[in-house]
Amino acid sequence: MKGTRTLMNIKILVAAHKKYWMPDDSVYLPIQVGAALHPALGYVPDNTGDNISAKNPNYCELTALYWAWKNLDCEYIGLCHYRRYFGHTIHSKDVEKKKGAIFTKVDYENLLKKYDVILPKKRNYYIETVRSQYEHAHFKKDLDETEKIIAEKYPGYSDAFTKVMNQRKLHILNMFVMKKSLFDEYCTWLFDILFELEKQTDMTSYDPYEARLFGFISERLFNVWLERQNLKKCEVPVVFLENIDWPKKIVNFLKRKITGKR
Repeated sequence: MKGTRTLMNIKILVAAHKKYWMPDDSVYLPIQVGAALHPALGYVPDNTGDNISAKNPNYCELTALYWAWKNLDCEYIGLCHYRRYFGHTIHSKDVEKKKGAIFTKVDYENLLKKYDVILPKKRNYYIETVRSQYEHAHFKKDLDETEKIIAEKYPGYSDAFTKVMNQRKLHILNMFVMKKSLFDEYCTWLFDILFELEKQTDMTSYDPYEARLFGFISERLFNVWLERQNLKKCEVPVVFLENIDWPKKIVNFLKRKITGKR
């Protein structure tokens, strides 16, 4: 019928590990990560059906991704976090104004009519490459092992891995929106690599922060995967509901680079 708008079946996961404010737009699906390990929050739990919920201390928000890959039926899928969302540019520290800048379903529909994937704007490391930043912030051996696994399992991605590692900009935060069919392809590739890395990694000496290994690695791998895809990309701002202490982040970043200590 002329003038009828075709509705898109879009689900944006909102990964959360505690009770928090959530947008009331039906496009958002709050999901409790690590539900197998903690009391229920009243959100969709990530420990039903085929799941890796118990691996949340190591896989972070990826337990929500895995659950959606195996259990969620929709046309488009995305991931945000309870404190950060895709949205319109806003220069205010007022939380209510920030909430008002968060994308609605209509915003996603308008972009997905023109683009294959919605991404956060890249973070610029300026004085570091993606590889050197990881090596200063985490354990070099884990990135090296990931590179070996890609060379063995997906050699067609080795050049993309090298290219991404030598760049100074990166899509971080594990945030995106894309077709579910494309997402399924990504998850098949991603978890095959991460499960192999898990088999080969001894994390008994890792503190809780470094134990989030597969979450850290996946941020880099997402960029490697994107490098090989011929997709129309749209980069949009991220709305952070809580203020970020950027001076502290920069000081810690420089400290790690100069001293090599995390």
